[in-house]
Parts: sequence; structure tokens; C-alpha cells
Amino acid sequence: MKSFKPKQFRQQFPLVVNNEGNRLPVNGSSQISSSLPLVYFDNGATTQKPNCVIDSYHSFYQTTNANVHRASHTLSVKATTAFEHARNSIKTFINAKSNKEIIWTKGTTESINLLAMSLGRKILTHGDEIILAVSEHHANIVPWQLIAEQTGAMIKIVELDAMGRVCLPAFEQLLNSKTKVFCCAHISNVIAKINPINELIQKAKSVGAITIIDGAQAVAHFPIDVQALDCDFYVFSAHKMFGPTGVGVLYGKQALLETMPPYQAGGEMISKVSFNKPTTFNDLPFKFEAGTPNIAGVVAFSKAIEFISAYDAKQLCDYEKQLTIHCYQALQNLTVFSKKIVKFIVPGLPDIPVISFTLNGHHNHDIATALDSYGIAIRSGHHCAMPLMEYLNISGCLRISLAAYNTFEEINYFIDCLKKILTQESDASLTFTNKRDVNEQASAMIITQFAMVKSWDTRHRQIMLLGKQLHRLDKNMRNEQTLISGCESLAWLVSQKNSQGIFNFQADSDAKIIRGLLVIVLAAFNGKTAVQIQEFDIESYFKSLGLIQHLSPSRGNGILAIVEKIKKIAL
Repeated sequence: MKSFKPKQFRQQFPLVVNNEGNRLPVNGSSQISSSLPLVYFDNGATTQKPNCVIDSYHSFYQTTNANVHRASHTLSVKATTAFEHARNSIKTFINAKSNKEIIWTKGTTESINLLAMSLGRKILTHGDEIILAVSEHHANIVPWQLIAEQTGAMIKIVELDAMGRVCLPAFEQLLNSKTKVFCCAHISNVIAKINPINELIQKAKSVGAITIIDGAQAVAHFPIDVQALDCDFYVFSAHKMFGPTGVGVLYGKQALLETMPPYQAGGEMISKVSFNKPTTFNDLPFKFEAGTPNIAGVVAFSKAIEFISAYDAKQLCDYEKQLTIHCYQALQNLTVFSKKIVKFIVPGLPDIPVISFTLNGHHNHDIATALDSYGIAIRSGHHCAMPLMEYLNISGCLRISLAAYNTFEEINYFIDCLKKILTQESDASLTFTNKRDVNEQASAMIITQFAMVKSWDTRHRQIMLLGKQLHRLDKNMRNEQTLISGCESLAWLVSQKNSQGIFNFQADSDAKIIRGLLVIVLAAFNGKTAVQIQEFDIESYFKSLGLIQHLSPSRGNGILAIVEKIKKIAL
């Protein structure tokens, strides 16, 4: 057992620290000396990978590549041995009784879909009830909605207590003889509080309900013992615990898995296929593993398990707790112009290093984009938990999620940058003589201004300043009819066309960064005819401004959605 030493642990993650110990460049910079530090605080979405996992992935394809279970030649035997060794590693890691209880999937999402479509179709009938928590990830909501619609079952929602955990008294009130399935996250990916899983499981069992636990956020932060939990199913993903993407685990009690019909059909999951006799299915676990699996990913996941298991779990957990306390207190004490500005979405220190909050007077997308200009990666939005956002009466929030390779210095840098963003004074920016009419003159001014800007942080600042020039739409004009679908933040567009066929567009958004980008888009299209709008090369325009490489796929798609709506109106 290795003693956990933060610096030594960190050095094993090449995307966080390169071979010389220097931070890697971000935001398109090719020179390490002049680049911003990479501060990766989005581990709740996916973790970085250690060298041993990356090397394992490469090594498999270079030395072992063959299909598993289907041939007697040496390479296939070698691949199958490594593949099944990985299954045994998972069995030991979560203390399952048998390898037959470990099913490989693409991730937590597919594991839940498998259970909903296989188990759900088998046991649910009209009037049966499924209990979910209001804090669930969409992956643990939508599959059950689909199966409920198909079977006539009903979904019941259990609310949270004051601290953000599933409320036990409220759960007890929902339980009855119709309750057939209870599916709940061990830890919410937003709230980060450990739910009272043991009590919830036992109470669900008292009415005969099947218990399914989403462990995607839990398994990376503390040991899991499925026999001690006595849950029927436990699901998680490799990529949130230093493993590769595209690999997940469905643990299920063997007796239940035996009764379930296959989820997908194809090779490997069959015993015998005939046109003249009924097809028979393979034994566990292969009955649920149709087709060629992600062999290299599974083998690499085994290396991730070995990597984690080599360290003293208590020391690693203690270090993450220290990081959590330091970051939480720094945010709690953050003041801007002598006023506290951070509002945590629920009270109290989280149980794992995931901290969700909002900032008074600031849109979460604006803050996340501004932090990115300093090389800091955090998550913003609804975090695939829209019902939770609605329950909390917020449109979204910011989320910091740390891992054991993060440092106190990174947290301090993040706080310093956040304070700088929040306290920046308004400075000179482009000013239009008529804020209601962003026209071709404005377009030329924007191109000229951006031509003088070299760094992304300065360019980002210019976009934010441009947003201040945008005339805000009246609230009654921000409605479903003017809403632009496909934009990651709420955005609206209205248009006018004069007798000469000249268009003038007005737009608005709840995010400052989007308002700035709207100014840039409107500058390209206002004052033009329908033909001119259709012919305008928006891609070249964005390239001339140096924005293409910095727009995330979601934000880039949002801007394209705005452009498409303008062109559709012009037609």
C-alpha cells in the first residue's frame, strides 16, 4: 500500500502536468512559457487519466489486439485473459460475490437503460410505481419515464431535506405495496451530499421494491461494498475514476440478473441460434454483453482500479476533504466591494469535493467563460439535472469538482481570478451612436478592434464589453415565440423589415457573453436585404475576429442557431 503524496500523485497525470513538471498550455497557446496554467476543476464530468491507464490502452492495441471469447489462437486467449481479469478486479473492488454479477456497459447511462428496458419491462405493469429523487441526473430519469409510458407505471418523486439529501420521512410516505423500483444516486452530481443509502435501501426492501443505486459520483471518492449495502443493483462509469471513456459497470445480484431478459441481441449473448428452434441465450455475464465490447477500454479500466487501489484510501479521502474545506471556505469568504457574493445551492459543506454555487448578479455561463480565459476549467449550466434546478428555483449554477491531483495553489489561483473577474471596472469599449441599430459601420469597428487583440482573455473581455452595448428587449418580447432554440443560454430574436426590404434585428440573452456575441452577429446582418443575408459568409467573419477556435461546441452551435434563425426569417 502506497502512502498518498499529493505531488507524486499529480505527476502521474500528463494532461495536468507534463514530463518536466510544467503546466500545459491552454487556449491555443503553443508556448508553455507564455501560456496560462491549466487548472482542471471539472472532474465531476470526467477525470484525467494517469500514465498507466494511457499506456495500457496503447499497449493493448500494439501487443494484444484480438477479439475475446471467440477464438482459440494465442492472441485471443491473451485478450480474453486480460478482459476477464478486469472483470475480476471490479468484483474485488466493490466486493461482489461473483464475476457473473459484473456486466460491462458503455457507462452509467447505458447501465440504467439496460435495467429500465430489461428489468422494467419484466416487472412493471399498469399502476405500479417507481420512486426517484428530485436530484437525479437525467440518465436516471428519462429511461424510467420511457418505460413508465410503455408499461403504464407511475413515477413518484421524493424531495430533499434542508441540507440537500433525500428526505427519509418523505420517502417513507411514498412507499407502498405498489412501489416496484427505487432508483437513487448515492451522491447527487450537483449537491454532492451522501444520501442515506443504507436506510433508503432497507425501507424500500420492506415493501419488496427493487433497489438501484447510481454510484457514478461516489465510487471515485470512497470504497464501495455492494454486499454491505445490500442493494440489488449498483452502476458506475470508468471515466469518472481515472479510467477511459466508454466503459461502465452494472453490478447486479445474480439471482435477479438470471431472471432478466437480454437487453440487446447479437453475438456473444447467445448459446444457440436456429431458424427451426427457439434461440437460447448465454450464461451470465455474457447474456447482457452483445457484440464486440470495448476490450481495450475494459483492460485499461483494470489498470485504473489497480492505480487507485495501490494508495491508502483514507489518506486520499483526507486530502480531498482538505481541498474541499479550503475551496468552500474561500468561496464562502469571497467579497466584492465589501459584499459577499457567493450563494451555495444548499447549505453545508459537501461530502465529496464538488461545490455548486451561484454568484449574485452574474450569469453562470459568463463566469465559466471568463474563468476559461484564465485557463480554469469549471462546469456551468443545469448539469443534466433540470428538475433539480426547477426544484431549487434557479436556471443553473457553477460547479467546481476537484480530484486528488488538484492543489491548494490551484484553488487560490481560481479564487484570485474569480475576484478579478468580479471586480473589473468597465473600461473603454466600442460605442455605437444608435444602440438600437447595430449596422455595417459597427461591423467594421468590431473587426478593427478585434484585429488589435492577440490573447483570448483580452478577446473575451472585449466580447463582454460589447454585450453592454446591446439594447435589452422588453420583458414582454422575451417569450416562447421569440426564443432561439439550440442556444445554451436563453436568447431571443425579433425582426423588422422596411419597405425597401432592409432587415433590422434585435436580440437579447440572459448571459452577458451571449449578448456580446449577439452584437457581433447582428453587426453582420443588420441593414441588409434577404439576398445579402443569405450570401454573407459568417464563418469567414468569425475567423477574422479570431473567435472560431475559442467557441465551445455548445456555444458555437448556439451562435449558429442564432444565424440560422436570422436566415430563416429573411427567407
